[in-house]
Amino acid sequence: MNEQKTWSLGTQDTVTAALARSAAQYRDRIFLDFSGELHSYADVDRESTRLAHGLIELGVKKGETVASILDNNIEAVLSWFAINKAGGISVPVNTAYKGEFLRHQLNDCGAKIVIAEADYAQRVADIESGLSSATVLLQRSGPLVPASILQTAELASVFTDSSEPLVDTNSPTDLSMLIYTAGTTGPSKGCMISHNYVCNLGRQVVQMEDRHSEDCNWTALPLFHMNATGGTILSCMFVGARVAIFPRFSVSRFWPDIRRSGATVASLLGSMITFLAEAEDSEASTACFGQLHTVRGSPFPAPLQKKWKERFGVETAGSNSYGLTEAARVVTGMRSDESAPPGSSGRANEDFDVRIFDDNDNELPPNTPGEIVIRPRRPHIMFEGYWNRPGDTLKIMRNMWLHSGDIGKFDENGYFYFVDRMKDYLRRRGENISSFEVETGLRAHPDIADVAVHAVFSESGEDDVKATIVLKDGAGITEEDICVWAIDRLPYFTIPRYFEFRSDLPRNPVGRVLKYELRAEGCTQATWDREKSGMQVPKR
Repeated sequence: MNEQKTWSLGTQDTVTAALARSAAQYRDRIFLDFSGELHSYADVDRESTRLAHGLIELGVKKGETVASILDNNIEAVLSWFAINKAGGISVPVNTAYKGEFLRHQLNDCGAKIVIAEADYAQRVADIESGLSSATVLLQRSGPLVPASILQTAELASVFTDSSEPLVDTNSPTDLSMLIYTAGTTGPSKGCMISHNYVCNLGRQVVQMEDRHSEDCNWTALPLFHMNATGGTILSCMFVGARVAIFPRFSVSRFWPDIRRSGATVASLLGSMITFLAEAEDSEASTACFGQLHTVRGSPFPAPLQKKWKERFGVETAGSNSYGLTEAARVVTGMRSDESAPPGSSGRANEDFDVRIFDDNDNELPPNTPGEIVIRPRRPHIMFEGYWNRPGDTLKIMRNMWLHSGDIGKFDENGYFYFVDRMKDYLRRRGENISSFEVETGLRAHPDIADVAVHAVFSESGEDDVKATIVLKDGAGITEEDICVWAIDRLPYFTIPRYFEFRSDLPRNPVGRVLKYELRAEGCTQATWDREKSGMQVPKR
């Protein structure tokens, strides 16, 4: 009997208990594959226990946060499991964060200990005087960065000799992690993710994608996103499958690593799907025909699904499941042996009550777009609120419904269709972008008087980002000058593609910027295009 048939989605669980069960059942089976660096289930359980003992010796207590800024490597997974084994809350930070973005998140989560790669450790040291809670910086590799306030040490030195199992004090309601979601009208907020929530996400994937122990799920998605942690790592862990984790997505290196790893499932996002479908054939892509039986990603329109099936021999291409960090996979998509109308994400699943409301929270009839609102049918399967922000939690939970801020509709047969996302909320190449935070960063430029960051149409199916800027009187700079300045100060994925100078921004009578007008205008003759100019943004 397959492992996924032995439990129901209603089961309450914890990350630590699930790891212990899998380590006992699949002990010597390969769990994680980092470009050929292999780790068994027993290895991961043992090494995360050794690190957990060390974190406890450093003073980590139940319910405390520990932040990590790590690339896709074994230490990123071990840190998550070890923090949870110590009773702590893992806070994986976006590796592109620096400056004010990084300071806000580290201070907001209140982590005393920060685990980081060498390059990212330097970013932490650069802002150490502005950190309110952090006292210890554990560096994964390289010479220790100089710090005057923070106590620095090698992460390897924290692993103890003891692999004696710790008493598991976690309950399904305890927090496993904080995942920060980009704010649209304020700073980013930490979604409180319980053990049961992230475990339930993993089980949803197993059930809907018919995952088996013989599968190998390839992903290059970052380990600070729940797609990779809950949707890939935990789903495979539940059935004893293997996970091949690649450092960073690359079109040219995708098929060679699929071939090397023996992957049968690939998890992609957005433009990755298009780039691979349009790339030229290679020896590796030809050799891998039919190897991948499933490719999951969103958005995955019907024409691209057809192309993947015909060109690469994929049996199941799609997903288009709908969810958000606050409530993942509320519309799970169709099972591998089912079909849905073109453009649909399938029907709502048994976990959530999903409806479409108007501006006054009245339910709308079928085929009428409105705001997507959500309520759980089971305990602890969506976020527990925003970390230290009860007011924001109450705001999104208006009338006891989680208001997504996204637009969708159901047809008369109960099939769900995503229509659009919240207008000031941007998504580009798999990354959520806070227009508020980008605007805050750009306003720090001495020659910028005002700025509006907004989406413009992109043929790739995702948002392209534009900054419409009002300069101060007498400023003698160019759009390129501001772009170069921003590259040194903002996360790479937030750098706008388009810049345009204007004498003023369109506003309503009370002075609020009318971004919908800017979105509708899109690019004009006065718009400067970073990509057409040939400027490259380093991914660091």
